[in-house]
Amino acid sequence: MDISNTSIADSIPDWFWTTFSNTRYFVLSGNQISGVLPAMMNEKMVAEVMDFSNNLLEGQLQKVPENLTYLDLSKNNLSGPLPLDFGAPFLESLILFENSLSGKIPQSFCQLKYLEFVDLSANLLQGPFPNCLSISQAGNTSRADLLGVHQNIIMLNLNDNNLSGMFPLFLQKCQNLIFLDLAFNRFSGSLPAWIDELSALALLRLRSNMFTGEIPPQLTKMKELQYLDLAYNSFSGAIPWSLVNLTAMSHRPADNDSLSYIVYYGWSLSTSNVVVIMLANLGPYNFEESGPDFSHITSATNESLLVVTKGQQLEFRSGIIYMVNIDLSCNNLTGHIPEDISMLTALKNLNLSWNHLSGVIPTNIGALQSIESLDLSHNELSGQIPTSLSAPASLSHLNLSYNNLSGQIPYGNQLRTLDDQASIYIGNPGLCGPPLSRNCSESSKLLPDAVDEDKSLSDGVFLYLGMGIGWVVGLWVVLCTFLFMQRWRIICFLVSDRLYDRIRASFTKQSGRN
Repeated sequence: MDISNTSIADSIPDWFWTTFSNTRYFVLSGNQISGVLPAMMNEKMVAEVMDFSNNLLEGQLQKVPENLTYLDLSKNNLSGPLPLDFGAPFLESLILFENSLSGKIPQSFCQLKYLEFVDLSANLLQGPFPNCLSISQAGNTSRADLLGVHQNIIMLNLNDNNLSGMFPLFLQKCQNLIFLDLAFNRFSGSLPAWIDELSALALLRLRSNMFTGEIPPQLTKMKELQYLDLAYNSFSGAIPWSLVNLTAMSHRPADNDSLSYIVYYGWSLSTSNVVVIMLANLGPYNFEESGPDFSHITSATNESLLVVTKGQQLEFRSGIIYMVNIDLSCNNLTGHIPEDISMLTALKNLNLSWNHLSGVIPTNIGALQSIESLDLSHNELSGQIPTSLSAPASLSHLNLSYNNLSGQIPYGNQLRTLDDQASIYIGNPGLCGPPLSRNCSESSKLLPDAVDEDKSLSDGVFLYLGMGIGWVVGLWVVLCTFLFMQRWRIICFLVSDRLYDRIRASFTKQSGRN
């Protein structure tokens, strides 16, 4: 049954569920269907696909039909907790984003070990994520089953909730995971050292949480990673120098290639099967070489993704996301920017702002040929702006404000095309030249005076320091001579006695005359 996008504006009558209990596929998305999902929905139904997304359904999610493999109730007004028993042990896709679901994610989630796509984003869920590994052990599960918990997951999207606790432990065995979004929650602690075991991961988004500690070097071993967002946390330490090992960010695609990420999930009208399609990295994931036939997919949904680039927050909701991204902004990172970061030639967005980074901007930063947005503002960077920065023709947003940069601003046609150029360099009093009003010739005139003053001050300090050292050394030589040479001591004492006698005799004669 496919009556999607037909402008239905009514509630679902009770007889609907019994009349169509033998229907395998329900697609009623994109309407204005209202009302409450009844508890009888799961009774005697053989449904495998239920897509009621983008409607006005209310109430609490009940136990779903046992044979269900695909459930999409996204963009409704559902509320209350998730069911303690989902009732569908073979469920593969659970899509519930943009509702008002609350409470904790129940332990029954851990029993859905065939899950591939999970999207619970934009709800009111809270508390820690259930420890599925511990639950499996408590159920006397074999070692093989323990390792199989959720090992089929390809996408897990929990962003924009109020979830807390550590980085979910069960993810360690999810080696097929490509998309992981935990942004806008309250997860804390450090990233685990085993994170590199997520070898297929292409997108990692942990933005706006409470993570601490250093960025583990194991993260840079993830060869497929092309989108990394750790912004607005409390990460500290240096940026790993092994960042260059993110090879998916190092290969520029050809004009007809797609270094991209996209998620579609729906079901095929031609084959009557659930179809979930993901394009990641340099090509398709898990479908025929000819690529997906979108004409056979109904109710295909694009995953939404917010990206902070070019100084603003952009939302991608349709089409392919051509975005290779590193965002480490608003943390407590220190140290230098890795020189080899310029080898990530496919990188389109690099945001390192609002940290405590020092040192100079890498001289070959201009080798980032695909860069569109570069934000290094609000750090402690010093030295000159590399002339290579004027090379990337794709650069459309640049922010170097509030650092300690100095010298002449490089001249380049691409830099001259940027908007609001003065704000790019504000907060760097040592910079000169266009587009700033400060002339570099005036700056150079002031510089020698300052150098001479510093030189005079240094000369005076060295003069007095030398005099003091000379006096101490001379006194020590005299004392050592008297200490180790007895003959010299006797001669010195005799001379001193004779001199004393003469002065005393002269003084006595002078007193007698008076």
